[in-house]
Amino acid sequence: MPYQAEISRTNPSCFLFLIDQSGSMEDPFAGGESTRRKADLLADAINRLLQNLVIKCAKEEGIRDYFHVGVIGYGERVGPALGGQLAGRELAPISDIGNLPARIEERKKKVEDGAGGLVEQTIRFPIWFDPVCHGATPMTQAFTLAHDVLARWLPQHPDSFPPIVINISDGEPTDGDPSTAADALRTLATSDGNVLLFNVHLSSKGAKPIEFPARPDILPDEHARLMFELSSPLTPAMRALAQQEGFAVEEGSRGFVFNADMVSVIKFLDIGTRPSNLR
Repeated sequence: MPYQAEISRTNPSCFLFLIDQSGSMEDPFAGGESTRRKADLLADAINRLLQNLVIKCAKEEGIRDYFHVGVIGYGERVGPALGGQLAGRELAPISDIGNLPARIEERKKKVEDGAGGLVEQTIRFPIWFDPVCHGATPMTQAFTLAHDVLARWLPQHPDSFPPIVINISDGEPTDGDPSTAADALRTLATSDGNVLLFNVHLSSKGAKPIEFPARPDILPDEHARLMFELSSPLTPAMRALAQQEGFAVEEGSRGFVFNADMVSVIKFLDIGTRPSNLR
């Protein structure tokens, strides 16, 4: 059975995030309560996810390099999008991520006061990735760069749990049909299975998200059906996790959500980055 390789310091896996940085990311989520830009909310979600991955890999002796992680932005330019000392790096071990945030911000958070009320608390929030929203949506170029990055990584980790690529966009590609580039990306493999490509379409309409569909005919338009076809099926372990989280998944459910709001994005990222086989 594929997708069962143990993840360890000697056999790490890889997460690569492709983030739409086009001009339309300046808009707020349709139907959402927040007026903040999609780009800002998504940057917060990615930074929080990176922090959670660091915590997951933190042990008494330090951060164990279970994962190598990269963020590629695509908009006016296509390339690595981490900031600070990690700027320009396509992938970095999770210990470098943990030790080298671009900066630490102080944020306000409401927490329960133990007496039925809420109090505001100041928390430290590490920042690795900043929001950008300018230019078109060169998704095909992003898939091509992801392929090249992983083609360099895979020969050094031939028996790893296959890399997971998560593409998050609010629009259609502006540089042609991405199918060939996505197919080439998904064809890359380790001895444990093919690279997994998951896609998140951000909400531009106030309609309910369609999460983890198993067939394209329930999707509302040609672009949604294309993104479905580009997406890998969930692994059995991910299907089980999605069921635990209350999603109606079945065999053939793919790693795709259409018209996602921010809650859907965060749940999707959690399921897509929570392999259960850390050693």
